[in-house]
Amino acid sequence: MINSKAKPQAVVTDVQEEAIRSLYMESLHLVERLHRRLLDVIKDEFDRQGRDDVNAVQALLLFNIGTSELTAGELRSRGYYLGSNVSYNVKKLVVLGFVNHQRSRIDRRSVRISLTDKGQDIAETVARLYERHIGSIEKVGGIGTGEFAEMNKLLQRLDRFWNDSIAYRL
Repeated sequence: MINSKAKPQAVVTDVQEEAIRSLYMESLHLVERLHRRLLDVIKDEFDRQGRDDVNAVQALLLFNIGTSELTAGELRSRGYYLGSNVSYNVKKLVVLGFVNHQRSRIDRRSVRISLTDKGQDIAETVARLYERHIGSIEKVGGIGTGEFAEMNKLLQRLDRFWNDSIAYRL
């Protein structure tokens, strides 16, 4: 005879696990889609201005560099660049005249990068786009400070979970 007391608990656990699975997978898809959509929004902004001298990934990279002077490795470690080919895009931006690069006097293997005036212009275009969004997101998008605070808190917790899963091999 089957123990009827144990079975309902297993069913509840399965239902809870399936609910978390479904919501977790939806969150993963949303995170991926939101990043792609942000790149689409940036591309659209440059298309509206008739600019095709930089792509959306490069424009976002330039915005994130801003007034800093960094190494390519710092771009990834600080989360300024989400792709796998950071060196390609940095080299391309140097060739196009958006980024200055200079070898470190202390460590000749390290290259420091910063924006040229041309690169700063791109970064400012992205900053103006974000400012327009900030001015209308609550009225048009219906997302206010409370929602952003909660969303940011949850995304930070997810980020911490993923970092821990790498560090502690969860």
